Amino acid sequence: MNNKAAQQDILSISCHSFDGDTNQTFGRAQGRKSHLDNLFKVRDWCQKYKVAFKINSVINTFNVDEDMRENITELNPVRWKVFQCLLIDGENSLREAENFAISDQHFQVFLERHSSISCLVPEANQKMRFLDCREGRKDPSKSILDVGVEEAIQFSGFAEKMFLKRGGKYVWSKADMRLEW
Repeated sequence: MNNKAAQQDILSISCHSFDGDTNQTFGRAQGRKSHLDNLFKVRDWCQKYKVAFKINSVINTFNVDEDMRENITELNPVRWKVFQCLLIDGENSLREAENFAISDQHFQVFLERHSSISCLVPEANQKMRFLDCREGRKDPSKSILDVGVEEAIQFSGFAEKMFLKRGGKYVWSKADMRLEW
């Protein structure tokens, strides 16, 4: 067994709102714990242990008008992945996800409001493809273990040009990020 400890390059945390009431509305509250305080603690741990810090946010009806610039700037993630709420038949439709969906226009307004955030990487619905979502469902590919990566990706609806266009390929190794700790 190797005595070297495993090294973590990047840690992604989901944060969909910086407003306690909004988090409560869509079920992201942690009781009496402050989601924001915990987010800053995790960011501090990442800095302490030299792990790149990334934030993922799903933009929906309840947070589309929120101005997140101040908090994102203060948290200073290496990457802020911003997703438009995606309806997936048979997946989140059972949980009244229709109430969360926003138009492409509303998503674009959110992105424009946050355009000063250099680490922002938007992911609108028309660009999302990992599992095959082309028919409004989440159809998984065959197991990679059974058919291999190339065939599984072909079935999934993966489009390499779209993947590259949306910024899917990026430096994620902390050795290559040139971070200031």
